[in-house]
Amino acid sequence: MPLANAADALPVDAVLPALCAALAEQGRAVLVAPPGAGKTTRVPLALLDQPWAATGRIVMLEPRRLATRASARRMASLLGEPVGETVGFRVRGESRVAARTRVEVVTEGVLTRMLVSDPALDGVVALIFDEFHERSLNADVGLALALQSRALLRPELRVLVMSATLDAIPVAALLDDAPVITSEGRAFPVDIRYLPQRGDRFMEEGVASAILRALREEPSGSVLAFLPGASEIQRCASVLEMRGLPERVRIHRLYGDLTAWEQDAALAPPAPGMRHVVLATSIAETSLTIEGVHVVVDGGYARVPRYAPRTGLTRLETVPVSHASAAQRSGRAGRTAPGVAYRLWDEALGATMPRRAVPEILEADLASMMLDLAAAGIVDPSSLRWIDSPPAGAVQDAVELLMQLGALDDRRRITTHGRVMAALGTHPRLAHMMAWATAAHAGATGALVAALLQERDVMRGEDALLDPDLASRVELAARAAQPDDSAGIRTVRLVAARWRAQLGVGASDRVDVSRLGELCAEAYPDRVALRRVDGGHRYLLTNGTGVELAHPGGLADAEWLVVADLEGRAGHTRVRRAARLEPVVARAIAERRAVTEEVVEWDDVAGVVRTEERRRMGAIVLGARPLRDPRPESVAAVVRQAIEDGCIQVPWSEGARALRERMVFAASINQDVHAPTDAEMAALVE
Repeated sequence: MPLANAADALPVDAVLPALCAALAEQGRAVLVAPPGAGKTTRVPLALLDQPWAATGRIVMLEPRRLATRASARRMASLLGEPVGETVGFRVRGESRVAARTRVEVVTEGVLTRMLVSDPALDGVVALIFDEFHERSLNADVGLALALQSRALLRPELRVLVMSATLDAIPVAALLDDAPVITSEGRAFPVDIRYLPQRGDRFMEEGVASAILRALREEPSGSVLAFLPGASEIQRCASVLEMRGLPERVRIHRLYGDLTAWEQDAALAPPAPGMRHVVLATSIAETSLTIEGVHVVVDGGYARVPRYAPRTGLTRLETVPVSHASAAQRSGRAGRTAPGVAYRLWDEALGATMPRRAVPEILEADLASMMLDLAAAGIVDPSSLRWIDSPPAGAVQDAVELLMQLGALDDRRRITTHGRVMAALGTHPRLAHMMAWATAAHAGATGALVAALLQERDVMRGEDALLDPDLASRVELAARAAQPDDSAGIRTVRLVAARWRAQLGVGASDRVDVSRLGELCAEAYPDRVALRRVDGGHRYLLTNGTGVELAHPGGLADAEWLVVADLEGRAGHTRVRRAARLEPVVARAIAERRAVTEEVVEWDDVAGVVRTEERRRMGAIVLGARPLRDPRPESVAAVVRQAIEDGCIQVPWSEGARALRERMVFAASINQDVHAPTDAEMAALVE
């Protein structure tokens, strides 16, 4: 296909004949090409000219929405067309495709829903998995489903996996020994400079100092700086503004929760004579060329989700980057000219970095994945082909949650309610809440709360820190539109409106803040929390986790909460967002969920066996009363264990002690007499 105003040939152009031949003859291939080789934009357009591509669309997956839009726009510009004609894209909440679209760039979640709703992928002739080395959960799920579709329904479906730093051998093996094609890069040399940071310096201060140094030492080119998250980016920008930037230097921020307009501004080339400082998360590591960047400052950290099976919670953790990520980041400086990369760590410390990041499937909450598989009729994930199989413990946790939410039956098969949840395209907790709310005549409230919890917090900075009350956020988003509304609030309203339409919620259904706690308890049944009896603002969740309201805000007097968002580590977990649960509602929920059990245990304080009949909701004890007729064998087992643990000494009678003393004396003068040991005496306790 002829390209309008195409740039000079890129390195990947040299391997296109071999790649096209492999896909034509074998239907699968792995392409390894370093950053700057042109794989993301050149390969899909080249495949359009293949005879097998004439009858359908080529779908390419990108790991992030920003890269999805940017790559589609770049390909469309190479064709001299606007986006939405030959080349289009689809991301959550936005679609730019038409009947004539032949290359469709999508985020990975979109492909998963395509494969679930139509496993045969009617009208699709090829799937391209770009930047597969990032090993996102959705990419692994999408590839597993695509391979099943190819094996059972569509043997002619072409599958191409592309990456810059991928270990190609296991991927090629998964694709039945697919050909591996390697392209040389067109990267310019990058001078790596190490700037170890003092231990008492905050990361954003170190990054700001390195940026100012780079602007002094390098006479031209923009600076791309990597920080873990949006909060560090905001603080780094504040430090730069406080210290003062040189004239004709402008700061841009780049992370996933910005508006498309803000992201596009960060990607745009600077005006003549201007220099940009782009403060970015890992979103800028791959798939994007930020025009004019000759300098990279790498803080050395990334923020990743980590799932804790014990609590069922996912936390964002800040971790050192891998060697592969550090190489990707440095390579951003050499895309269009020789560059410089400042690494804010000691060169020797680099030897301790992991070679690659841990695949998300090994550390993620798998509830969404298991719901998608169930919707596709797959009960057991081991029936699919994976590079890394999902951990059995995380799979079981996900299944138990989905059963609790009513999405799966006792045979792990999807229910009617589960299909409604899967169609909503969000985490099963939020999907269940919306479906339940709609049936309970609170659909508008459910949609808005789900949007607030899915999207970035609409309250920022200190306001968010000091007020964990979800009710204040609901009131903010539910009010009439104001000229000064933030982009985050506008996004939440758009997402909520889309879900309302999908659920058939009428315009007359109004948001009711009084039902907030009730709805959140449906989404997070394991995170209903009761204030501890020792006072303060510490709570116990039904899943057994202890949490603290570091800044109670509007929840200062709340006895019951439903916790939606947490931060911190075990032993010091703070509530970020929560809803008040009125006691009358909490009691009604407890009546439905509570269980009664007989408890026989040793009380260390009182030194007695305590027997109780307890009523509890998870780890929260709702009430207890003495057990009238405890089973003797249960009491004996507790006493025996207490003796073995050294908690008690057996209160032998005077006669028993005297008998043993005589036996000990007799044994000392007659070896035929045996005196019982302490262990043998303990065995007689029953």
